[in-house]
Amino acid sequence: MAETADILADLPRVAEEMLAPAALDARLAEADQPFVVRGLAADWPLVQAGLESADAARAYLVSLGREAKLTGTIGEPGGGERLFYNAAMGMNFRSAQGPLDGFLKLMARDESDPAAQTIYLSSIDMRTYFNGLVEANNLPLGDRRPLESIWIGTRTRIAAHNDVPDNLAVCAVGKRRFTLFPPEQFANLYLGPLENTPAGRPVSMVDLLRPDFETYPHFREALAQAQVAELEPGDAVFIPSLWWHHVEGLAPFNVLVNYWWRDAPHFLGKPEDALFHAILALRDLPEADKARWRDLFDHYVFMGGAAVTQHLPPEARGILAPLTAETAGQIKAHLLRSLSR
Repeated sequence: MAETADILADLPRVAEEMLAPAALDARLAEADQPFVVRGLAADWPLVQAGLESADAARAYLVSLGREAKLTGTIGEPGGGERLFYNAAMGMNFRSAQGPLDGFLKLMARDESDPAAQTIYLSSIDMRTYFNGLVEANNLPLGDRRPLESIWIGTRTRIAAHNDVPDNLAVCAVGKRRFTLFPPEQFANLYLGPLENTPAGRPVSMVDLLRPDFETYPHFREALAQAQVAELEPGDAVFIPSLWWHHVEGLAPFNVLVNYWWRDAPHFLGKPEDALFHAILALRDLPEADKARWRDLFDHYVFMGGAAVTQHLPPEARGILAPLTAETAGQIKAHLLRSLSR
């Protein structure tokens, strides 16, 4: 197995840009590659509290937290910082519920113990669980309406995965390392199950820090396309839609704030739902049938355009015309009826 230092030291860094917060909206609108902005959120109260100390950051979060139970992740004793599958393809962690200050006290207690259980609060909706946290720590994202989430934990390693929305991730406290792979590298990442996942998205089965190239030989090709972003407090990285990213929280206490958004109408369906439906309806058909359906998908979905509808009067094109909220609703109703049979 390869050594971590050798692998990461040889990878190129994600491009860095000098960017004022006021220029962020326009830059994101044109971006199709990852980029890092140093100090983008340096003035955030959360960042400033973290630079004072981990205890100050925790006290700041508790001061804004609402009295509601959160669901957190607790790693197995001695299981290390990697939240992943166990040998039986179950999970090497469990879920637990409790108040914010309870989780933070556990993190503080175990901060100096390298053998302590990993504790992670992942993808917490900031508007739901905090008062004023979004307003006090924000970025100018124009007319985007993102999902604003906070991730709080001890040292963690999250296997390479992707997300459908675009993602702007800000290291608020501690230190983060992102290792990014282009979308087309999915086959070389050796993905795990689609439905049995650590956090809702399929993940790479390769341990990035200790890759087994005998078992996963094509992972070398993925590494040849990889880029690394190491973030200090206040730094941000933009991760375009469907880029794969392995994420590490490198400090004893880490806080990440991220923004997810899609530049697509809200009424469109989720592509991953279409993938599941295609596995159900198409994958196990005879090869000749699959070939015919592939041609139909190319015609109606991937190519589309005037050739599909030009022979039809505009009023008769239905769902073949560009979708509206109304026609999208018709498709969803049809699918519900079909899948319930």
